[in-house]
Amino acid sequence: MTNPTAAMLVIGDEILSGRTRDANMHHLAQALGPIGIDLREVRVVSDDAQAIVTAVQALAAGFDHVFTSGGIGPTHDDITADCIAAAFDVPIDVRDDARALLQAHYDASGKELNEARLRMARIPDGATLIDNPVSIAPGFTLQNVHVMAGVPLVFQAMVASVLPLLTGGTPLHSRSLPLLQGEGDVAARLTAFAARYSDLSVGSYPFQKDGIYGTNLVVRGGDVARLDAAFDALKQVFKA
Repeated sequence: MTNPTAAMLVIGDEILSGRTRDANMHHLAQALGPIGIDLREVRVVSDDAQAIVTAVQALAAGFDHVFTSGGIGPTHDDITADCIAAAFDVPIDVRDDARALLQAHYDASGKELNEARLRMARIPDGATLIDNPVSIAPGFTLQNVHVMAGVPLVFQAMVASVLPLLTGGTPLHSRSLPLLQGEGDVAARLTAFAARYSDLSVGSYPFQKDGIYGTNLVVRGGDVARLDAAFDALKQVFKA
């Protein structure tokens, strides 16, 4: 059986402008691998309604799971929830359970649940809430799309809430061999090795540290015994 697949949609002008560096893709990739869900694609779109709707529809049709980050806060440019509703052609409004969470949170903190904050309780019909133990305002899942905040700490908490509910596959393992050679020096031998172990993922990644240049050779796969045997063979190929 093949593993379930996933895509990520990162939403926000601040990402595309370079003002904010995205950390959520890295976290999601590290979280999905150990449970056997393969992250296959990541897209970044601006705070543009049509761009978000188009991307959500395409990714939801092409992958088992879609994870979005960004655009579910209280300000005018937080339009992700509306776009998800539009993508699936369902109504959206303030939902009682989401409102109750926010009301209790702001009552406890002595702040008003004003109109702006109430925007975070607008949930598309048919969605289930994603728990947010950090700042309370929930994310939500609609069909195969999991909608989460862009703030890394909150995104990570929401991922932790969602993952136990998903069915994974075979966890992906990796082995890495660092070499003090350039990619051009290892390419021919690595190509022959990759053809020999075509059932595994074989890659090369150049590095530079403290003036030293080299290449990391990485082998990935789900079968640990097969992976270890391939890695032993890789070390023999580059023993010299």
